[in-house]
Amino acid sequence: MNMTAYAKPKAIIVGGSLGGLFAANLLTRNGWDVDVFERVPEELAGRGAGIVTHPELFEALNAAGVQIDDSIGVKVQSRVTFDQNGNVLSERDLPQTLTAWGKMYHVLRSALPDVHYHSGGTVMSVEDGPDHATVSLNDGTVHRADIVIAADGFKSAIREQFLPEVKLEYAGYVAWRGLVDEMSLSQQTRDALFEKFAFCLPPREQILGYPVAGQGNSTVPGERRYNFVWYRATSEDVDLPNLLTDATGKRWTGGIPPTLIRPDVLSDMEKAAATLLAPQFAEVVTRATQPLFQPIFDLEVPQMAFGRVALLGDAAFVARPHCGMGVTKAASDAMALVAALTATTDVPRALAEYSRVRTKVGAAIVQHARHLGAYMQAQLKNDTDRLMAERYRTPEAVMRETAVPARF
Repeated sequence: MNMTAYAKPKAIIVGGSLGGLFAANLLTRNGWDVDVFERVPEELAGRGAGIVTHPELFEALNAAGVQIDDSIGVKVQSRVTFDQNGNVLSERDLPQTLTAWGKMYHVLRSALPDVHYHSGGTVMSVEDGPDHATVSLNDGTVHRADIVIAADGFKSAIREQFLPEVKLEYAGYVAWRGLVDEMSLSQQTRDALFEKFAFCLPPREQILGYPVAGQGNSTVPGERRYNFVWYRATSEDVDLPNLLTDATGKRWTGGIPPTLIRPDVLSDMEKAAATLLAPQFAEVVTRATQPLFQPIFDLEVPQMAFGRVALLGDAAFVARPHCGMGVTKAASDAMALVAALTATTDVPRALAEYSRVRTKVGAAIVQHARHLGAYMQAQLKNDTDRLMAERYRTPEAVMRETAVPARF
């Protein structure tokens, strides 16, 4: 059965982060009645993450009704690679705009009327049906909709329900991330790092960083922050469980809250920064307010639609962050979903077409990110594998391929 002709079609979106907000804004602007259920009771906080923008991301923001101006992010003109002593090894021009998770959340959440967004609603189950899908919440209420969109992230419970055999695959390394206020850094380090997208490639490691907006999303020089991502090989059997264990002895799976990372783990990380990294990056890492780390995973799904239920963003494909496509991928999923629903009123047919198009793209992004991360993964393998990976790790290659726009 198709959508009713006499009422607005109804969509329920599970997950109110960036992917869910893209889908909600695009659907409401295309005549849908939308409810977003986000399990976190308070407004989502900034997650210590910088975001690389791509042309497709700006297209989706425009379509979602977000006014884009210079405050959307910080512009850089070039890329630079430092050696371990802090000297410039290589430099190339590459203009880009870098934004932050908090800024993206703010503009997308502001564009969506509050009536559509429900915090503190935990979805217990989703059921597909011939005429509608149903969503059951932990408060006992049951909601019906023409379509349910799972935008519940890389640990998606809805994906688990429909594809129980699909599991996250650990890539063999973690990414330490953090933000540091511009004026907390020395003048020398600010001069070296700001206005640039920077890299350092010590043996068996890789770090990159770039400026992003600061407090209140300010992009004014002096009020910005510097965002770093530091990839470190971490064995799955010994090192990772240790990092994921808090001071009480509890082991977290998938990721540990930043405030629960043990002091000795942070101290070891800071010592490693001082030993391994260019002095500019060592200063950034040791002065970051609350560093966190994320185990790096791959995940691919064979399909993104199940009748009236669709997967979106990291609920469907989890790609390593090297290609900087995470948020752009979710935004493009939302664009493709709306396009498919606009082309036909037959919802299952529209979602099948969405799945056909975006499953190919998601798989290509995951493969590309694996290629870019091959060097880090090789660090836990034998000398031959490490040497093979090293061949593709010149500063020029890393600067050319990391976090650049790519058409899939």
